[in-house]
Amino acid sequence: MLVHTTPANVRDDLPAVEMVKRLPAVQGPRGRPRRKPHSLLGDRGYGFPWIIAAIVAMRITSLLSLRGSKHGSGLGRRRYVVEQTLAAFSQCRRIKLCYEREGMHFQAFHELAAILICFRRLKQVTAGF
Repeated sequence: MLVHTTPANVRDDLPAVEMVKRLPAVQGPRGRPRRKPHSLLGDRGYGFPWIIAAIVAMRITSLLSLRGSKHGSGLGRRRYVVEQTLAAFSQCRRIKLCYEREGMHFQAFHELAAILICFRRLKQVTAGF
């Protein structure tokens, strides 16, 4: 899990490639931990040619739609998971309205919210077993 909070006036595409490079290793069922994801998806805000080229250069399948292309990315169900997660972040009142003066405090609340979101989803999955 990686959470990175930027100031409000920073475009979303600028820290995107660095965030993919900083992703922590993910331990699978066996073997060496994976250092990079299989694919990357996002909305048209990340569809700059230089971002797509950087992602492909890292041997990651790019599911990013180019900016200015026709409406609809064809990612339907996968994109819904991203939107659902962003909506879950907005349910945290402390994050929705910024009360903090220090950036590191605001970052800590974002990380705490991400942990709570993961915990709730894991609790739902394990309740079904």
